[in-house]
Amino acid sequence: MKISIDFRLTLDLEEEWEIVLEAPAQLSTGSLRANPGLPLTPEAQDVAAALPLFGAKVLSAVAFKSGGLRMVFNSGVHLNCSADASFEAWQITGPGGWRFVSLPGGELGVWSGSRTNENPQDQAKH
Repeated sequence: MKISIDFRLTLDLEEEWEIVLEAPAQLSTGSLRANPGLPLTPEAQDVAAALPLFGAKVLSAVAFKSGGLRMVFNSGVHLNCSADASFEAWQITGPGGWRFVSLPGGELGVWSGSRTNENPQDQAKH
């Protein structure tokens, strides 16, 4: 895994997957209720807490319909990013043109480079 920092926090994973965080997030171990964790604030370059993710492997990633993201790494660290009311909080891109985006206001957008994987309602717009 490669970590890049500018006004965003970018995690470059294996197999062409990339996670970009633009909104504040939390890194924790265990339950968020028991341990709220360490804050990540990409726009302020306050992301030192993410350095232990270097070299970690993603065990699971869940993008919620509400625009939230939860990732679990093999180090036991959990990354949680909520949707933002005004802008895209995070996005994940991957092979085949896959793109998952936390849309402003709390929705999830999903796109694919393959028309066969698109939502039928989206195909009607082409």
